[in-house]
Amino acid sequence: MSRETCFHCGLEVPENLHLTIRYEEREEPACCAGCQAVAQSIIDAGLGSYYKQRTADAKQAALPPDEVLAQIRLYDLPEVQQGFVEQGEGDSREAVLMLGGITCAACVWLIEQQLLRLSGVLRVDLNYSTERVRVSWDNNRVALSDILLRIQSTGYTAAPYDAQKQEAAAQKKRKQALIRLAVAGLGMMQTMMFAVPTYLYNDIEPQFLKLLHWASFFMVLPVMLYSAVPFYQGAWRDLRNRRVGMDTPVTIALLLTLVAGMYALLSNAGQGMYFESIAMFVFFLLSGRYMEQVARRKASDATERLVKLVPAFCHRLPGYPASEEVEEAAVVQLAVDDVILVRPGEVIPVDGEVLQGESEVNEAILTGESLPVLKQTGSQVVAGTLNTASPLVVKTRQVGGNTRLSHIVRLLDRALAQKPRLAELADKYASSFVFGLLVMAVPVFIGWSLYADMTTALWITVSLLVITCPCALSLATPTALAASTGSLASDGVLVGGSHSLEGLSQVTDVVFDKTGTLTEGRLNVVATRLFGNWSEAEAVQIARQLEVQSEHPIAKAILEMPSEESLQITAEQRLNRVGHGVSAMLTINGETLLWSLGRVVFVAEIAGALPNRLSVIEHDGGLVALGNTRGFQAVFLLSDQIKPNVAEMLYELRQQGLQLHVLSGDRQTAVDALAAQLGLDHARAEALPEDKLAYVETLQRQNRKVLMVGDGINDAPVLAQADVSVAMAGGADVARDGADVVLLNDDMTVLPKIIEQARRTRTIIRQNLVWASLYNVIAVPLAVFGFVTPWIAALGMSLSSLLVVSNTLRLLKKGKRYPA
Repeated sequence: MSRETCFHCGLEVPENLHLTIRYEEREEPACCAGCQAVAQSIIDAGLGSYYKQRTADAKQAALPPDEVLAQIRLYDLPEVQQGFVEQGEGDSREAVLMLGGITCAACVWLIEQQLLRLSGVLRVDLNYSTERVRVSWDNNRVALSDILLRIQSTGYTAAPYDAQKQEAAAQKKRKQALIRLAVAGLGMMQTMMFAVPTYLYNDIEPQFLKLLHWASFFMVLPVMLYSAVPFYQGAWRDLRNRRVGMDTPVTIALLLTLVAGMYALLSNAGQGMYFESIAMFVFFLLSGRYMEQVARRKASDATERLVKLVPAFCHRLPGYPASEEVEEAAVVQLAVDDVILVRPGEVIPVDGEVLQGESEVNEAILTGESLPVLKQTGSQVVAGTLNTASPLVVKTRQVGGNTRLSHIVRLLDRALAQKPRLAELADKYASSFVFGLLVMAVPVFIGWSLYADMTTALWITVSLLVITCPCALSLATPTALAASTGSLASDGVLVGGSHSLEGLSQVTDVVFDKTGTLTEGRLNVVATRLFGNWSEAEAVQIARQLEVQSEHPIAKAILEMPSEESLQITAEQRLNRVGHGVSAMLTINGETLLWSLGRVVFVAEIAGALPNRLSVIEHDGGLVALGNTRGFQAVFLLSDQIKPNVAEMLYELRQQGLQLHVLSGDRQTAVDALAAQLGLDHARAEALPEDKLAYVETLQRQNRKVLMVGDGINDAPVLAQADVSVAMAGGADVARDGADVVLLNDDMTVLPKIIEQARRTRTIIRQNLVWASLYNVIAVPLAVFGFVTPWIAALGMSLSSLLVVSNTLRLLKKGKRYPA
């Protein structure tokens, strides 16, 4: 029985290998991931007719060496994936991979497209700033090794993310970039030293002029053969994937200039060598690229700081509580319910609960709050926070990718990978612009060859290719998003939803939930009114005795009241009527009576008619009556306190021109009183979840952009409906997970800053895009008409990119707040 042959190259397909190429509504076999990637790229580009018209099979795509391929396949083993792969619903998996070989924003598009074409890949979020990609896939349809091989066959490298390896790779990359830059700088100085005499003197003897030219040639060789290698690699990668990128015109310009210079040198032309321009060109380009990398790293520093927080090792207590013997363990090996010891000065590696000890923990890196937080037995601790004072024994609740820190990093990665509509348009424009630039270069070269000479035509064409390369256009958005998201993260704000910053910048209305958002969400007794012969302290003691077994919020408010134990009280026949109150037979100092605590109508069933003074009490909050068979004895006035600094926050939002609304399921009087006290523009009370949803939809039909702020389960539908949603980290999981923005420290006073930062980000992105477009509009005619030399072109392109990056870094500065 004959074995299948590869549809692309014609070689036999190995047994047990099932790779397919989708062609004309049928699936064809492939012998390797390389052939699959190449063939599918040809077909997807609309060039499938190649396979009908070819006269010979293509050559087999190069596979990695057998030992490398075997190592990549090891990543499919469950025990290997345990440390870095997160399991989702069903067979879905998610992992973060660190990439190598990325040189510009065009690489992002290429990798995303190649992975999304792989059957079984569900989502790809590539972070240009940190050079990490988060990939989700269906494990039944595609393996992790196939994803790694696809990235490798595209021309890049990929490996599971590891903070230490990433840092080592980044340091190696920076060191190599500096060496290439130094070689280019030395080459530039040496070639200029040989070129200056030819500029200053026209009567140099031919033998000495030839010597100077040959010396320049040998000095530029290290620049071309070493320093310029990244440009060749990028151009070759683009060529293999049948597209043009930022490195394509640069490589063409370099090679054209070198070939023309060598031709002039060998033919003794005497002029037109341009070796010094090549060296200067490469030096300026490498300088700009290096400074861009430094700026990008600074902009994405917030994410890098977070992923480095968790230590690699910890102190485990395997025999606790019987034994407190400590052993060293790798954090990746920890499981839920393991017990660890965290010493002073160490970072807590897991989410957990304090079993023993009392200390202060610095949570500033996660919440933005500078003051340390007291932790004692029963307190919850979070991975990545710093234990500052005393040892803590912690029981593990969440490890690895399930910790709150990992959730934060995922949100940041998602935010940095998002692209506003302006950015998507810019990327499409940049790719088309490069292609158009290459097409334009041909008639420009021919025209100047006819008008002047080949030497003039060459340097004008090279200048055109270089000065108009749209690097600044591609940098305009990703660096701004990285800088802005990192700045907000340092204040305890996670912007994680797609297009969240863009949506925040366009908000016109802010809608707040009341309980737990504007207010504490916790009832307090603010006053007591007495009607009988009991003192306030005695009434409180009686009420506490009635509520001692209840978990109701009102009961908690009563139990939190200070009380003097002056009475001898025993309780019998306790009865709790849900929604009404509690009653019991109380024996107080030897006298037994039936007592009730709860709604006025409930207490009136045993206490009789209401006192006149009770009927005229005006209170916007709730009230709880206390009485017995002899009548009403006291009333406790309840109120939900407004959170600190909420009034200041609302004032700042009004200063930004926003309309403020409150939606609540609470009583009309309580909501109206809150709206009047805080100066809100609109209030809606007694609203069910569907009422809140309809309210926001009504605003949106009026072309309003709605920001919804909530924290409860009942807020989840309206949070999803709003244009942008904000949730508290301490709120319900369903509300927090569905929100675009999460406030880690539950402090809403940062809301004006979030909106201000979003507006600044939109302004910066537009400034960058306008500058990059204006630069190209001006540069093209100048280059076409011969007003720009190659080295000036290189300098101009580098400076345009640096200007964009420098403008973006202004987002790292804290914006001015409105005066309170």
